[in-house]
Amino acid sequence: MSRILQRYDWVLLGAVFALMMFGLVMIYSASFPLGIDMAEDPFYFVKRQLIWITIGLFVFFILLHFPYRLYQKFIPLIVTVSILSLILVVLIGTNVNGSQRWISIGPLSVQPSEFVKIAVILYLAYVYSKKQKYINQFIKGVLPPLIIVVFMFTLIMLQPDLGTATTILLVGGTVVFLSGARWRHLVTLGALATLAVSWLAFTAPYRMQRLVAFRDPFEYEMQGSGHQLIQSYIAMAHGGVTGTGLGQSVQKMHFLPEPHTDFIFAVIAEELGIFGMLFILVCYFLIAYRGVVAGLKCKQLFGRLLAFGIVFFLLFQTIFNLAAVSGLMPITGITLPLVSYGGSSLLVSLIALAILGNIAKEAKQQDIKHHSSVGADKTFQA
Repeated sequence: MSRILQRYDWVLLGAVFALMMFGLVMIYSASFPLGIDMAEDPFYFVKRQLIWITIGLFVFFILLHFPYRLYQKFIPLIVTVSILSLILVVLIGTNVNGSQRWISIGPLSVQPSEFVKIAVILYLAYVYSKKQKYINQFIKGVLPPLIIVVFMFTLIMLQPDLGTATTILLVGGTVVFLSGARWRHLVTLGALATLAVSWLAFTAPYRMQRLVAFRDPFEYEMQGSGHQLIQSYIAMAHGGVTGTGLGQSVQKMHFLPEPHTDFIFAVIAEELGIFGMLFILVCYFLIAYRGVVAGLKCKQLFGRLLAFGIVFFLLFQTIFNLAAVSGLMPITGITLPLVSYGGSSLLVSLIALAILGNIAKEAKQQDIKHHSSVGADKTFQA
């Protein structure tokens, strides 16, 4: 039994579950005023999140024991389903606050673009692990897989969702870089991606407002574009070092919009102060560190690219959210992985971490076998 338990990366798994349970507590704290207003139930959002946690844990434990190599057999199916789901969103998706990003399935809403992030990582890790002979050739090696990624990017922009689309480009670029592409090819791709994102950001009036407002939210408060960030500033300042206490946030009382989703970190900072913020950062650091270790120990290029792609995907999401809440970047609408309210985001994070956990599990198995063989050799020599 102990040998079986040794196969798992308990630091990685512990950080994942600690963040998820912490997030559930903070979702209740941040959302109970809104739950009372919407459904006369302070546990309204917690109950819905618990449904997704139950689904997510079921999927997590299955995929944790599903060999990551087998995903290679399903890459064409994964890519096809991803593209079809994005097309369905454009055709019959549910419109919320001017964005058509969800497909309703009974009482639940699913955001396909969240799952596309994992599909892109799997697809690029697989293709570039097979294209090592041509990785130095831009036309034959680097470019063809990116055509599909650009197509997905375009479908996501039709929703529109620049934050998710940008994340996909960044993760894709990271996988291309780690696969060994030449610097001049990377610079070319980076320049094209920057131009595309900049053009999309500056040509949409509401995105332009966000870009301008994050630089000076107080000037644009009366227009509404700076209000959310100002309330986030107030929440974080109010919390100080020690926080006001769990459940004692003032800003969640209808001052701070979306306190349980995009801006849950502001509520955490207000109620738990710097200690709550440090707890989250330490958990993310442990996940990233153990993910990098697993990637470095993985012997297959597909597994290495997959592990690093997942680590950077989670890091980009985390950085985008924390930077938006603290006013260092424009508001993108990206949630805080494992902590924010949101079923699709939670499920995708758990799927990604289950794959990462399987890679780490195999790496630990290799270490155990290596130490066993070394011990056996020493015993034989003695």
